[in-house]
Formats: sequence, C-alpha cells, structure tokens
Amino acid sequence: PPVAGFGGAAAGDEVRDLTIRGLATYQPYDGILALKMALAGFMRQTMHGSVSFDPSQMVITCGATPAMEILSFCIADPGNAFLVPSPYYPGWDRDIKWRTGVELIPVPCRSTDNFNVSVTALEIAYKQAKKRGIRVRGVLISNPSNPTGGIVPKEILHDLLQFAAEKNIHLISDEIFAGSTYGSDKFVSVADVVDELEDFDKGRVHIIYGLSKDLSLAGFRVGVIYSYNEHIVSAAAKIARFSSVSSPTQRLLVSMLSDQKFISEYIKVNRERLRKMYLLFSDALKQLGIECFKSSGGFYCWADMSRYIRSYSEKGERKLWDRLLEEAKVNVTPGSSCHCIEPGWFRCCFTTLSEEDIPVLVERLRRVTDSFKSKR
Repeated sequence: PPVAGFGGAAAGDEVRDLTIRGLATYQPYDGILALKMALAGFMRQTMHGSVSFDPSQMVITCGATPAMEILSFCIADPGNAFLVPSPYYPGWDRDIKWRTGVELIPVPCRSTDNFNVSVTALEIAYKQAKKRGIRVRGVLISNPSNPTGGIVPKEILHDLLQFAAEKNIHLISDEIFAGSTYGSDKFVSVADVVDELEDFDKGRVHIIYGLSKDLSLAGFRVGVIYSYNEHIVSAAAKIARFSSVSSPTQRLLVSMLSDQKFISEYIKVNRERLRKMYLLFSDALKQLGIECFKSSGGFYCWADMSRYIRSYSEKGERKLWDRLLEEAKVNVTPGSSCHCIEPGWFRCCFTTLSEEDIPVLVERLRRVTDSFKSKR
C-alpha cells in the first residue's frame, strides 16, 4: 500500500523500490520527488501548518551549509554583499564568504530593541555600501535567531520584504530552527508573510532549511533551498550535482517523515524538552547574576555577562571568554564572534547538557564570577 502521510501515493511508489537497483543507481542530484514531498509536509507541520510548500520550488542539498553557499552563488557575484543584522551566526563568515567571494555587512542591532533590526539601520548600511562601490544583493536573516533565540516579529518581516522590494534585492531567511521553538513568541515564516502581500515579486524571497536541528539528524546531511524564483531553483538544482544526498539516506527519510504519528509526537516532546532545559539553564545563570535574553527558539541562551568584564570592550570580553574556557572549563561563543557591538554577550548552547550537568555548570562558573567579586 502507498506510504501514508506527507508523501502520498507517488511517494509510496518510490519508497517501495528499496532493491539494490533503487538504491545504487543515479538519482536526481537535487533530491528525489518523494523526499521533496515529505519535506514539504514536514516543513508545513513544524511551521504550525500555516503555510504550504511546493516541492517543485525545492532543492535538496547535503546540509544547510551547502544550501546557503549554493544560494549565495546563485544570487550574488564575487565582491557583492549581503546585509546581515547582527549579532548573527558566526559560521556564515565561513560558509558564505570563503568560496563565493560574497561580503557580509553587519547591521548592528541593540539589546534595547530586543536585537531586532530596523529599516533605518538597513538604509544606513545600504547607503554606506553604495558609497564604497559595493553592490548589495540581499538581506540575510535567521529566524529564530542564532545566536539570540529571538523570533523575528511579523511586522519586521513585512518591513524587510518592503525594503527588499524598494532596493530590488533579495531576502534570505534561514529558518533551520523553525520547529525548535518553545517560548511565548509565535514563530512566523517569511513564507507565511509573503503569501499575504499583493503585487509583491515573490521571486526575491528564499528560505534555507535542514534537518540537523529540528530533527536532530546532523549526520544525515540534509539541507533545503526553498525559493519562489524558478531561475534560482533551476540554477541551484544544477549546482546541487556537487552536493547531493545519498539515495539510501533519502529513502530512509521518506519513510521516517511519512510516519505522521512519530513526527507529531517527536515535535511535541522535543519542544517540551527544549523549554525545560532552557528554563533550567537560564535560572542557573540567574543564580550567578547573569541574565539571559528572552529566547523563544533554537539551542542557545544569549547571556549578558558584561558585569564580569573588566573593561567594556571587545578586549575585555575576550579576556573573560579565555577565563571561562581555561579556568571554568566552560566553552561559550563570545558575542564579538557574532559581530555583536555590545561587549559582554555570550552564546551558550544548553542542548548539549543534561539536568545533572546544571549544578556542575554553576560550580564551574562560580570559579570565575566569585573571583571577580572578591577582586572588586
């Protein structure tokens, strides 16, 4: 019988062919149709079922990192730039810049604005880039945000789309944590917003997704480019020849994603566990006088440790980071690595810990925080 769930009968026909002929022969480099259909259903479910995704607008790659790189190749030429609200995921400096030659221009966001970007800041950055002779080809965001864990408000997504239209540039939304939400702020995909706009050129909107976070399958290496631009989809599908996912992996995922009962339960339990660990982690830091930004999604606590840096500067922040690593044996990401302009913020991954690790964390951090208090 056909596989029930997201794939439907067409997917069932493909899944049944699990012989060596089906697994060992060449497959479409941009992903088999059955997996695209299954992913479209999974993305709809993780994004609260508010928007539908068309498998024909999807390119599957071996991870979200190559998805981002391929999309960058398709949109921009070497020397062009993306405007990126900061703080932003530090891996983008590697994933995007190294081979594409595309520049990333940080657009500073402040804690007083909940680290949300403003059109005014984007406008300033755009004009400054233009004066330097740099062509801006797009705005790049992560939603939920990495590193802050904040959800981009719907009205700001509207502003970003309007800004992209006015400047005739693209908007790229990395939504890899869309299903890993746990806070009071509701996640809204840019796909949901763009569907509400009339007379808007959807061809400038693109989404990056993957299974390494929401399904915890980082080792499977599955990423997604979802684009409303048929020319981008066509070009990305060709480049995906160098970044395809193995046939056995794709067939296994079709089966897994088609099990709606498992997927629904997994998403529910995963969100409950994320919320529990986030609260335990942030409460533990609060015992040490460290406040966390109100996160609603992702794997990170964005912690304000500025009270423990001796000089309010990037240098002071780096010294504290060194002490945390060397003395407390706690590895965190300094905000300066994320291009945060406010010294003292650190990205802390709480999903690598168990409940039993929390007291150990507190004890180790006290080695640094108590010594700071005693010296003051």
